[in-house]
Amino acid sequence: MSVWSFCNNPCYDENGVPQRCVCDFVNTAFNRLFEVTNTCGEQRPSEYCVQTAQGNRFLSTKGSCDVCDARVPAFAHPPQQLTDFHVTENETWWQTPTMYEGMQHPNHVNLTLRLGKTFDITYIRLQFKSPRPESFCIYKKTTRDSEWELWVCYSASCQATYGMKDGAPILPGNEDVAQCTREFSDISPLTNGIVAFSTLDGRPSASNFEENEQLQKHVTAEEIRITLNRMNTYGDEIFGDPRVLKSYFYAITDIAVGGRCKCNGHANECVPSSGEGGSQLVCRCEHNTAGTDCGECLPFYNDRPWKAGNALEANECVACNCSGLSQRCYFDQELYEQTGHGGHCINCAGNTEGPHCENCMENFWRRPRENFCTSCGCNEIGSLSLQCDENGQCPCKPGVEGQFCDRCKAGFFDFGKTGCKDCKCNVDGSRDNTGSCNVQTGECSCKQNVEGKQCDKCKPGYFDLNEFGCMPCFCHGHSSICQTAQGYFSSNITSEFLEGKDDWSAWSTGPKTASYAELDKSIAVSDDVDGQAVFFVAPKKFLGDQRASYNQYLYFTLHVQQQNPRAGAKDVVIVGADNQELTIPIFAQNNPMPTHLPQQYKFRINSNSHFKWTPAHELEHGRPLQYHRVQDPWHIFSWRCSLPR
Repeated sequence: MSVWSFCNNPCYDENGVPQRCVCDFVNTAFNRLFEVTNTCGEQRPSEYCVQTAQGNRFLSTKGSCDVCDARVPAFAHPPQQLTDFHVTENETWWQTPTMYEGMQHPNHVNLTLRLGKTFDITYIRLQFKSPRPESFCIYKKTTRDSEWELWVCYSASCQATYGMKDGAPILPGNEDVAQCTREFSDISPLTNGIVAFSTLDGRPSASNFEENEQLQKHVTAEEIRITLNRMNTYGDEIFGDPRVLKSYFYAITDIAVGGRCKCNGHANECVPSSGEGGSQLVCRCEHNTAGTDCGECLPFYNDRPWKAGNALEANECVACNCSGLSQRCYFDQELYEQTGHGGHCINCAGNTEGPHCENCMENFWRRPRENFCTSCGCNEIGSLSLQCDENGQCPCKPGVEGQFCDRCKAGFFDFGKTGCKDCKCNVDGSRDNTGSCNVQTGECSCKQNVEGKQCDKCKPGYFDLNEFGCMPCFCHGHSSICQTAQGYFSSNITSEFLEGKDDWSAWSTGPKTASYAELDKSIAVSDDVDGQAVFFVAPKKFLGDQRASYNQYLYFTLHVQQQNPRAGAKDVVIVGADNQELTIPIFAQNNPMPTHLPQQYKFRINSNSHFKWTPAHELEHGRPLQYHRVQDPWHIFSWRCSLPR
């Protein structure tokens, strides 16, 4: 078996880009054995006579008729001699029994060539030792298991013998139709007559062969059969003369079948199979194709439909896009029509699914920059669904939280099939203002001086439940029971300096004069040369019993002229009736350091250590606030002030 390789027809160009490639054009019949139904001399020696065009019709090389004897190599004419190397000087041929031995119509002879794989056949050429037949046909099988298809008939009696019209036209759209022609059907020449069948001759679309699937199928053959139906005679066989009958037989010196190993433009080489059928030829496929004829894509290269290569496009098979999560896919026509990509992946790894393994399976999710999917792990009791979102968060039932919905939210308890129950904790009365409770019993965790299952009541001796808990009663030891008085409303004590200093003054080591800034609507004071601290002193309306200001805010606007001022421990000072000072730095409670630009300052008056008043316990006794002042250890200072009551 031959192996054909092709250096001049590569399947990839110099840049590695796929291009159409084809196998070499060869005589596919050379040295192949035809299966024949009749060969002379197999049963017994067979005498035959050769007709000539001279006066004596029956001559032989010995001056008499010759003998065909299959047992004697020198006198044998077996089918091997149909396809051996043809040399005119040492001519060999295959031959049938004569008409004398019954070889006449309707008896026929079949010569069958099995190529072992499909070929694109260009021509079939027969050279006869005897006169050419009066009628014979050529058939083909496209595949080994297909039916025989008529390819062409040659007959001087097309209608009578085959029921076909002589030379019927071949029309576009019906170009694979078989023809019958009287061409090559004459009795002369008596020897060395040739019949040449071109598979594309007379086909209207032959010049556009690569685009015509009908013609491509028309030239494809895996098996070829030549059926010899009727001999050419002079009509003298009717007299029954043995010498005349012995001069009529079929004899063929050579059969050539020109074609290419069919690889659909995806191989330039046919080689013996490496499988069990090692004698069978197969294409050495390129372009990610496979199969005996490269007629399919490799298992993972199904992103577009298989197509034969042509002069314009290699039509190589393209790998499926499975996101690196599968090595198996199939071609999905519907997907291809919708997206232009037909590779449908199967057996996706990493808990993925989808045509490209691009989706997570149900109840899985994909972390950022990860290829595999992770189980959502949603708690079956606490989750509304076992499917989480793109961040891995499960959908929780009411009162339930956590990525997996596996615990009660703060302020909820009794984890169960309906979710968690609301503890209904009072946030102001609950520790850390979270409203948290015991997840089993629902009992709230209360702040100091707060009680009740929902932390909604002050303990005896305390009142005014707020975000800091409860305040001690201002009863001065005369009672431990108090409650928030009703009928009060809030208002602000304010100095806006719209028309003057509003009775504000200043103090350092002694009284100082505060000046009024008409343009800025503010008051200002300069520090002493010796650098002693200077205070603004509030007017009478800010003095007296200001217990209602507890837990409220002191506001003022301030700016200085000094660069990079330094804060002190007593920047803001509130003085009680017993001259006890309550102080705080200017930057406490997230307030800014003073600059040359006006800034708003806000201080909450509350004994909680979070607010940085010193000493904080002074605020717990409800003492009247006699006056308050703001210390200014810098250069020039102006302000506006407001105190709720």
